Amino acid sequence: MRDPKTAEALKPYDHPIGTKRICVDTDYYATYNRPNVTLVNLRETPIEAIEPHGVRTSDATYPADALVFATGFDAMTGTLLAIDIQGAGGATLKDAWAEGPKAYLGLAVAGFPNLFIVTGPGSPSVLSNMINSIEQHVEWIIDCLGYMREKGFTHIEADPGTQDAWVAHVRRVADKTLFPRAASWYMGANIPGKPRVFMPYIGAGYRKKCADVAAAGYEGFELAKEPADVHAS
Repeated sequence: MRDPKTAEALKPYDHPIGTKRICVDTDYYATYNRPNVTLVNLRETPIEAIEPHGVRTSDATYPADALVFATGFDAMTGTLLAIDIQGAGGATLKDAWAEGPKAYLGLAVAGFPNLFIVTGPGSPSVLSNMINSIEQHVEWIIDCLGYMREKGFTHIEADPGTQDAWVAHVRRVADKTLFPRAASWYMGANIPGKPRVFMPYIGAGYRKKCADVAAAGYEGFELAKEPADVHAS
C-alpha cells in the first residue's frame, strides 16, 4: 500500500491476531491504491447521516449511487431470542440468558424441556466445520429421540447443575486463550447491551463428550415420562 495513513488504518491493532477472522489477502490491500477507492475510518469520523445523494460523516459528505449495509449479525443467540420461547412455568429463554447464554453441550437448556438447539452456545459451532457440526448435532438429537421412544420417556431437559458445570468449563477453556481479549462477535461485542461472553466451545474432545453422554443413558439430562410443559409463541 502506498499511502501510510491508509495502511495504518487497516492494521488489526486493537486485538490479538487470530481472535477475529483474519483477512486473507487476494489483492485486498492493493485495492486501496486505486484512484477510485477511498478508505473512510469511521472510528475517527463517524457517520452522522445518510443523505439523498450520499453519506455524511463528521468531516465530509461522500456521494454514493448505492449503499451496502454490512451491519453484522447477532451470532449464536439472536435468532433464538427473537422467538418467544417459553419453558417450564412460562419462563422465557430471554430471561434465562439475560446474563449470557447457558446451555449444556450447546444442545439443551435447563428449564426448557424438549427444546433442542443445533450448534448453540457452548458447542464448537462457528469455530468448527459448521456443516459437520450441524450433522453431528442433528444425528445426536435423532438418536436421543429414538432412545426416549424406546424407553417410554416423553420429557428431557438439561440438569441445572450439570449445565452450570459445563458453562463454567467452557469459560475456563476460553480464558486460557486470547479470544476474550477481542471485541468480536464471538463475544457478542457487536450487539449493544449483549453480555460479553465467549460463546463457542474451543476445547478438545467435544464429539467424544457428546457420545459418552449418550452412551451413559444421556448423563446430565433429566428424563421423565410425564408430559412436557413447553411451548413457543
